[in-house]
Amino acid sequence: MFENRLAVAATEIQAELDRALAPLGQDALGAAMRYAAGGGKRLRAFLVIEGARLHGVPRGQALRAGAAVECVHAYSLVHDDLPCMDDDDLRRGQPTVHVKWDEAIAVLAGDALQTLAFEMLGDPATAPDPARRIDLVASLARAAGAAGMVGGQARDIAAENASAPLTLDQITTLQAGKTGALIRWSAEAGPRLAGADPAALGAYAEALGLAFQIADDILDVEGDAERTGKRVGKDAAAGKATFVSLLGLDGARARATELAETACAALAPYGADGETLRQAARFVISRQM
Repeated sequence: MFENRLAVAATEIQAELDRALAPLGQDALGAAMRYAAGGGKRLRAFLVIEGARLHGVPRGQALRAGAAVECVHAYSLVHDDLPCMDDDDLRRGQPTVHVKWDEAIAVLAGDALQTLAFEMLGDPATAPDPARRIDLVASLARAAGAAGMVGGQARDIAAENASAPLTLDQITTLQAGKTGALIRWSAEAGPRLAGADPAALGAYAEALGLAFQIADDILDVEGDAERTGKRVGKDAAAGKATFVSLLGLDGARARATELAETACAALAPYGADGETLRQAARFVISRQM
């Protein structure tokens, strides 16, 4: 059930992104934006769609919100890959944007994808109620900004030059921003669209986001570039503290499993209707890419 729904969501989100990006020209900027926004698991958009389904939100509205968060995610990856940050040359099995074009186009493409996300959320087609649109815009701005994803990235960069490796608590805080904030927004978007309480899905996503990052750390040790579509082993090469370096592989796996079960337990208010999201939590810790 989960894998089929994830595949359907990915197809629908790509179509929504294609519509949003269609008015752009065929110049380097438009081409780079389309390139950056293509592919990926679409897990964040899937969380939006499932949360919306649980709250009776029309699918068209959910798809627009899902496409918006995928734009923010794509922008973050483009900037994260730049030489001034992680300096990666491979993403989703393809050359990174700054490699395929240049650094200037990569920066501009990322900027434009970020602003497109807020344009989409601010459109009445995403939510007829202006208060709900404002809530979506404001909450995504917090999740993506200094208090969330960007702040987490800044802490990650600072950690590379720190005199001592980060502690487990510090890494948890860092990743709650860098990775977790956008995942949490994605899960909460459905109830926000419905004007409902997002607390249960927020608790689910808090555990899910951390489990996702631990799985990423494990893949950086055990994965291969062909399957993951990006360089592996870079954390160890940089001497960065990770969940694996602090907990060991077995300890990291155990912690990820514990978090996945915590995420599943948070879905109790949804009963059997939450089963697809429970499967998503178990997928996150078992994925190979």
